Amino acid sequence: MLIRTLSTLECTKMLAANRVGHLACAKDGQPYVVCFNYAYADTHLYAFSLVGKKIEWMRANPLVCAQVEEHGQGRGWRSVIVDGRFEELSDRTGHEFQRGHAWAVLSKHTDWWEPGALRPVTPPMSDSTPHVFFRILVEEISGREAIE
Repeated sequence: MLIRTLSTLECTKMLAANRVGHLACAKDGQPYVVCFNYAYADTHLYAFSLVGKKIEWMRANPLVCAQVEEHGQGRGWRSVIVDGRFEELSDRTGHEFQRGHAWAVLSKHTDWWEPGALRPVTPPMSDSTPHVFFRILVEEISGREAIE
């Protein structure tokens, strides 16, 4: 196997080409990782979720890590790691534009809402919605590839 480091451009192209990754967060020294669906645009991973453990933990500690992988021929693979910061996109003053942008970025993909369990009907403009729209600011990115 040959292992090589991916360039920043290769990493961002891989983020843009995929929709599913793993999101890690931590609270009180305890790590937690979950599978999540996202859309990549303008140095952010955009996503939404119902309130639960992942949202509560990211609210408590916004430092997160995301990982996206692809499996290639034989035993080949590619993996990208993002170190970033959770940013909740509420409808409070200052977030309306970002929340609408998240909606636009996510809704470009077919059935983007399915992993969230409940389909939002219109761009949510109220904190009464059960959905939490958020983004991960990509602060650092790295990747590797294994070729047989």
